[in-house]
Amino acid sequence: MNIGIVGLGLIGGSMGLDLKALGHQVLGVSRRESTCKRAIELGVVDRAFVDFSLLSAADLVVVCTPIGAIAPTVQQLIPHLSSDAILTDVGSVKGAIIEQVSLLWPNFVGGHPMAGKAESGIEVAEFGLFANRPYVITPTKNTPPTAVLMVEEMARSLNANVFRCDPEEHDRAVAWISHLPAMASASLVAACMRETNWDVLKLAQNLASSGFRDTSRVGGGNPELGLMMAKYNRGELLRSLLSYRDCLDEFIGRIENEDWDGLFEDLQDTNHARPLFVKD
Repeated sequence: MNIGIVGLGLIGGSMGLDLKALGHQVLGVSRRESTCKRAIELGVVDRAFVDFSLLSAADLVVVCTPIGAIAPTVQQLIPHLSSDAILTDVGSVKGAIIEQVSLLWPNFVGGHPMAGKAESGIEVAEFGLFANRPYVITPTKNTPPTAVLMVEEMARSLNANVFRCDPEEHDRAVAWISHLPAMASASLVAACMRETNWDVLKLAQNLASSGFRDTSRVGGGNPELGLMMAKYNRGELLRSLLSYRDCLDEFIGRIENEDWDGLFEDLQDTNHARPLFVKD
């Protein structure tokens, strides 16, 4: 199968490595000629170019651009695609993207591989990045079933764990476990930087270790990605942030009132609940 990838960063590059190893003809498009050249050198793609005309023979095209660029990219792609080509994306928000893109190209299937690294760019593309990671497919009632099956087959070939759900369910779920943590983590760093005693601030920075690293990691990530999460999933993110604020207020109330038994029960509940989300 001829598979096109638009955007040859970490996700697009890693996908290219896997799909090329499976025997697919992988065609890459990037804004920079230097990235196209490097993608070929690294074995990420078979061919790469800065022009969308390269994708005229593609059966499936995966758009791996930032969220805000997905719909404009599809608009530019359309003149170069065959009429039966299938499009999918990797954006972490689905409702807004699907609403825009499905009007442009009916054979569009929303997708979200939930895998990544702290680093970005073609140089850190990794074979097997998606293995045993969630890959969410979000068809609507108007999405052609054959297109859905092709995208799911592609995702399974990456050894990902495929989930199918409505776009709205996806956006509400990822607000809790991805977008809220990014904002909470960023606000943690921002709060620490409000320490007015310079000596204390420098001491805290020198003492910061694994606990601070783990809780602040996603807040120190790509600012553009964080902004796009907030902009395109605003309603669900606000819902989760307000609930989080209520929880913080409850914890503050326990400490202010020296309700140590209540605080212990809260911490015990979160201790028991965490394994329902992540396995260490």
